[in-house]
Amino acid sequence: MDNEFADMTAISSAEMAAKSEPSIAMDSDIALLDTYSQAVIRAAEKVSPSIVNVEVRQLVQPRPGSRRPPVDRPGSGSGFVFTPDGFILTNSHVVHEATSVHVTAADGNRYLAEVVGDDPGTDLAVIRVTAPRLQSVTFGDSQKIRVGQLVIALGNPYGFQSTVTTGIVSALGRSLRSQSGRLIDNVIQTDAALNPGNSGGPLANSAGEVIAVNTAIIQPAQGICFAIGINTAKYVAGRLIKDGKIRRGYIGIAGQNVQIHRRVVRYYNLPAEKGVLVISSEDGSPARRAGITMGDIIVAFDNQVIRDIDDLQKMLTEKEIGVKIPVMVIRRTEKLELEVEAVEGQL
Repeated sequence: MDNEFADMTAISSAEMAAKSEPSIAMDSDIALLDTYSQAVIRAAEKVSPSIVNVEVRQLVQPRPGSRRPPVDRPGSGSGFVFTPDGFILTNSHVVHEATSVHVTAADGNRYLAEVVGDDPGTDLAVIRVTAPRLQSVTFGDSQKIRVGQLVIALGNPYGFQSTVTTGIVSALGRSLRSQSGRLIDNVIQTDAALNPGNSGGPLANSAGEVIAVNTAIIQPAQGICFAIGINTAKYVAGRLIKDGKIRRGYIGIAGQNVQIHRRVVRYYNLPAEKGVLVISSEDGSPARRAGITMGDIIVAFDNQVIRDIDDLQKMLTEKEIGVKIPVMVIRRTEKLELEVEAVEGQL
């Protein structure tokens, strides 16, 4: 009898444990989802006060040969305050050739804005408003972004309140052709849903740091959206505030950040283990004339170390236009010294 009772007790305990396992698993799932939700909520609450709605009027010229008059067309997008004195980042395609720009802040107040400068080559623009008590965002580091990372896309498409969508970083190092025809390199691909009115809004990480500027969505595809890394955006914004435009050198390549094999780094005593892989070069471009070809890895430009796309773009300023510049590339296992003469970028 004692053995039989012991067996029944053991069976009963096993059944109770089996019944409790789904409950434990459910509690664990709820805890994980709650942690995820809290991260999104905290990030949204931190960034949302800095997001603005941008309303524009743009004069659209008729096609060549058409007798129709220019059309004054309304448009809208999003932006975000990045300095307390009213500088706002948005997309170039939102404000390019606008005849008037108005901004609605998070508190509902509407202000007239001026276009400080826009750069179609990176689809970035800076506008400015004069308004009290503006809250600026906190910048992150787009070089630290990893595939699979949680990201939060925010915007203010209607001027009432900010919208929030979440997703992950799907890919890094993408190239996207801007409206000017120039390739924007090192673009971030994400599956965080974007509406057309969210263009120019921030892409934030779970800490509420802005790591990119939302710029485009591929209409035929679902869940494919792009953003410009904030490191590039900060550089462009600084130049736009200073000069109103970016006059940049152009060598005619599309590039991607890559890791260089350690054996090659040691053999040539390279100062960095990263470089820019040339994935294409345009016909008749300065790069093609210089002998730079697809598959080359650029490791130095004008005797400066090149670790990534940002480094190369920062080097291609107006002072490099029309000047022969030394370029060091790794081609398979060879190190080559070439010379390229940059021309002014076509914007």
